[in-house]
Amino acid sequence: RQNMLLKLYIGLLVCYVATAGWIESEFEDEFKEWKALFRKEYATAEEEVMRFAVWLNNLRHINQHNLETSLKQHSYTLALNEYSDLSIHEVRANMNGYLGLDKRPNNTRPIFRTSPLSQLPESVDWRTKGYVTEVKNQGQCGSCWSFSTTGSLEGQHFKKSGNLVDLSEQNLIDCSTSYGNNGCDGGLMDYAFQYIKDNGGLDTESAYPYQGEDDPCRFVKKDVGATDKGFVDIEQGNEEALQQAVATMGPISVAIDASHFSFQLYHSGVYDEESCSSTQLDHGVLVVGYGTYEGKDYW
Repeated sequence: RQNMLLKLYIGLLVCYVATAGWIESEFEDEFKEWKALFRKEYATAEEEVMRFAVWLNNLRHINQHNLETSLKQHSYTLALNEYSDLSIHEVRANMNGYLGLDKRPNNTRPIFRTSPLSQLPESVDWRTKGYVTEVKNQGQCGSCWSFSTTGSLEGQHFKKSGNLVDLSEQNLIDCSTSYGNNGCDGGLMDYAFQYIKDNGGLDTESAYPYQGEDDPCRFVKKDVGATDKGFVDIEQGNEEALQQAVATMGPISVAIDASHFSFQLYHSGVYDEESCSSTQLDHGVLVVGYGTYEGKDYW
């Protein structure tokens, strides 16, 4: 059903673009420049027409949003990027792979306990302290949960050892299916942490590089880069507890609603999508700090 709706959506866009005569418009040159910048190539002329239609619809959305931003209606801007020839339906289906809450009973999940502190820092950025590896690209694979997991464990390993080790997402994609994860079809950070704990560790990125697809498990014990002796959850919706965890522990795995055009095409500023849900979550990410920018608090 989702594929049928996507085909209908794209078909209508193509018809609209062709009817309007925009294929030969001024936007064609801009589309060519964008393709060159991001090294985009399409297998057929039909696919190129379809991708141009999607790209053009996204460009119109960007321009409208940025006009509203200039009128102080938003706190962030949008821009063309490598995902601008994808519909939001494709992004949701192929990249947003957070499966939802842990299915274990609530009373079996250990919860992060806050402690009274005199005052938390006004801002925290663990990137500046050496806790965070370079930004990685998951590609069109719903493996966000694995990147969230490795990012959190990389930070804790650095906190204990002083060494920042790049850990393997592919190890989690290939080897943690028996714990409830589904590789490129989605997963949950809790399940990944449990796998790492029971497995006696996780391989390094260099030993077990990312492929962005489901492969047979190739874990090798001698290549373990970090171990996991245990983990706790933060109470859903409790931002005070999250702030204390981020301030005192390091980068934290979280889930967000990334199902909107605005997230796909985000460029700068404090992201504040008015349609964002705090309960319908679909994307695993990593909180590396918090602060305030131009009067707006942010994670």
